[in-house]
Amino acid sequence: MKTILVTGGAGFAGSNLAINFKRDLDNARVIALDNLKRRGSELTLPRLRQNGIEFVHGDVRIKEDLLAVGKVDIIIDCSAEPSVLAGNDGSPDYVISTNLTGTINALELARLHNAAIVFLSTSRVYPVVPLNALAFDEAETRFELSSNQTTPGASKNGISEVFPLEGARSLYGASKLASELFVQEYISTYGLRGVINRCGVLTGPWQMGKIDQGVIVLWIARHFFEKPLSYIGFEGTGKQVRDMLHIDDLYNLLSLQVQAIESYQGDVFNVGGGREVSVSLQELTSLCEQIVGKKIKMSQVPENRANDLRMYLTDNKKVMTAHPWQPKKGVSEIIEEIYGWIKDNQSTLEPILAT
Repeated sequence: MKTILVTGGAGFAGSNLAINFKRDLDNARVIALDNLKRRGSELTLPRLRQNGIEFVHGDVRIKEDLLAVGKVDIIIDCSAEPSVLAGNDGSPDYVISTNLTGTINALELARLHNAAIVFLSTSRVYPVVPLNALAFDEAETRFELSSNQTTPGASKNGISEVFPLEGARSLYGASKLASELFVQEYISTYGLRGVINRCGVLTGPWQMGKIDQGVIVLWIARHFFEKPLSYIGFEGTGKQVRDMLHIDDLYNLLSLQVQAIESYQGDVFNVGGGREVSVSLQELTSLCEQIVGKKIKMSQVPENRANDLRMYLTDNKKVMTAHPWQPKKGVSEIIEEIYGWIKDNQSTLEPILAT
């Protein structure tokens, strides 16, 4: 391996993955390409430099920006407009051009140089209505998936790769699903090597959490800076559940995939923390109160927003069968680590995370 390009390389996932790859593959040239659109991404640039990462200020929507990078051996495609609400209140142009056109441009670079590609997709490719129609039980602090599921790919353990894809999922999810199809077509048509990972909620230090993306960091930051939050949707109970995956655990998986990239032919894996690393908003609030030591105002909004989900858990069976891998960091450890990062960088992060 000679040159690794990480698109979205100043974002949360991209920057952490780039730094970890450079740490473990010291002789490799690691390039991070990013348009720095997301607020807070500029804070990543000193970290990239300190860790020997080359930064290129470019935009995946512009093919020439990618081609100017030159020869690469592997592309870790992390670039995305990651908000599930993107385009709902206006033009879908940015989310589509970034998430779909950007992927096609990355694939063209891979085709020209016969580079391999690791594509970070999302659990949001699964349609909203069928997910919310799954049988569930209501416990004291969370919703639980029932054991008696009739939908293929759904069980008490979560959602597997065979869950039906028919139905609407959000512009964000649709753009990522369309990108998956192009990745598979390029692999089939041009013989590229590549793998697709449908990630659940990714989290960890250096994520600039917002209402519509990065909920774990958002929750911890709002408690730290004593700003209000709301339980939105599903009667405002805060029982919605997600699993989470620390970015280091994702890196551990990708490092295995990169080492054996020739064995993948567009394989698709659901990747997340699973039932063991999951939390409801109620439970997350309680943990934040314990770890951060502060209690904030929590309001209730009973009405659902577009594309809200009652719960999503990743069924990791396929990815754990294919790799000697499983998530290592649990919920409390993740929260404590993020809290420590915010505390240590309070003055820098307050303008971004306290608003």
